[in-house]
Amino acid sequence: MANQDDSFIREVNEELRSDQMKAIWARFGGLIIGLAALIVLGTMGKVGYDYWQETSSSQSGDAFLAALDLAKQNESDEALAELNKLEQEGYGSYPVLARLRSATLQAEKGETEAAAAAFSEIGKDSRIPAALRDAAKLRAAYLLIDSGSYEQVSAEAEQLAVPQNAMRHSAREALGLAAYKTGDYAKAKSWFQQIVDDTESPRGVANRAQMLLDVIAASGRV
Repeated sequence: MANQDDSFIREVNEELRSDQMKAIWARFGGLIIGLAALIVLGTMGKVGYDYWQETSSSQSGDAFLAALDLAKQNESDEALAELNKLEQEGYGSYPVLARLRSATLQAEKGETEAAAAAFSEIGKDSRIPAALRDAAKLRAAYLLIDSGSYEQVSAEAEQLAVPQNAMRHSAREALGLAAYKTGDYAKAKSWFQQIVDDTESPRGVANRAQMLLDVIAASGRV
């Protein structure tokens, strides 16, 4: 990851004197979102695993593992069918984990709109632990950066971007990227600056935010 970040920094620095913001986004936007999404997925996996450990059930666990195996074998439709069944009939934590995995599979299949909607619904379900709800909202926000509007991203992420929330760094990044993509560079600058100014921001997130602040400054548009 360090080598990838270093390579990314070098390439962006070469573009800093350019005024072609759309070209920069077309070149680097996917990588930025991809790196950020990895953090969100890792957080979701950790929280989900802790939740699973606390409320495991053997029969539902076997069904969940079987669905994961189908997904690994690229049998997505079969995996989704098993996960949907587990959502309805599973025990303990497994219906929630099945919903999360189903939404992830939809995203992997390119069904971005459906996946974002599924994560959004999970984020609104008060029966689900708060940490999982927040992770689902954040995942929805990242999916909506490319497929939705800034307002849609904001509806998912802005409530997480407060100082007390552990996911605020990624939430601010999602909001900044959404604003950047729509050409609202002043708003993007505000979100990225909040990341840079927060001493608790992870280094990777802070580095990406600083690079995009440099790009915005070099454009002379703010």
